[in-house]
Amino acid sequence: MSATPLKRKMLPVEVSGASGTVATGPSPAHPAAAELSDRLARRTATEGRPYRRVSAPEWVISSIYAVLGMVLFVLAWGAIARMGGRIPDPAAVWKAAVVIFSDPFYSKGPNDQGIGWNVLSSLRRVALGFGAAAAVGIPLGFLIGRFSVISGMAAPIVAMLRPVSPLAWLPIGLLLFKAANPAAIWAIFICSLWPMIINTALGVRQVPQDYLNVARVLNLSEWKIFTKILLPSALPFMITGVRLSIGVAWLVIVAAEMLTGGVGIGFWVWDEWNNLKVEHIIIAIFTIGIVGLILEQTLVMVAKRFTYN
Repeated sequence: MSATPLKRKMLPVEVSGASGTVATGPSPAHPAAAELSDRLARRTATEGRPYRRVSAPEWVISSIYAVLGMVLFVLAWGAIARMGGRIPDPAAVWKAAVVIFSDPFYSKGPNDQGIGWNVLSSLRRVALGFGAAAAVGIPLGFLIGRFSVISGMAAPIVAMLRPVSPLAWLPIGLLLFKAANPAAIWAIFICSLWPMIINTALGVRQVPQDYLNVARVLNLSEWKIFTKILLPSALPFMITGVRLSIGVAWLVIVAAEMLTGGVGIGFWVWDEWNNLKVEHIIIAIFTIGIVGLILEQTLVMVAKRFTYN
């Protein structure tokens, strides 16, 4: 009687990982197979763990991009300066800037003052012209947006005068005021007027009609409608118009001062051109850009604080 060989029973092995139970197939009762099963279990558990992506804060990434852009800009500027012409390189402009900003508020006469006094003079003209435009443009924008009769009368005038170049208004100012300084303020006033009128009127028109119907039912006065309904709703649009107007005003004053003379950053640029100091002109360009950026960002911060929900 021959003996029947015994067969080893093959049992499936189940490996529990983070992603669930995984069947690895039959496993013989052998030490090597057991070790292999343990390795597979550890690998499955590791692969089942969630992957966490670590990212830098958004402001860090934005700062890196900004620095990279400035580096590329300076490199391109230096390459253009080495190609020839009279454009000074960044090193020459930096040396001149150190000298200029070491004493920005010197004064050696009405036509020889530091860049600081010129910037302050320009800002003063912008403040006067821009303030007058806000005092006229914002109430006029509310009237145009509130009353259809006034809107119909003002629409063709605004559409016709808004595209006019800022410098085209300067001779009219010289004719009216007989002096350069008020003429420059006049040009700022006219060109800052349109964005505030248009945006304020647009904000008033965006007020839901249901709000006005409720105000009519409650028999609210026009002043109550203005302070409780129109002003809160139109405030974001109004601040947008103010922000656009300040940018236009800062652009206009530089061009106006080039033509009218006196003290101001625009006159300073023209005077440095007459003296063939190109480094100073580039410094003035950067100064104008930085001051304009500060003015705009200040109004952006104000706009974020005055939002209507």
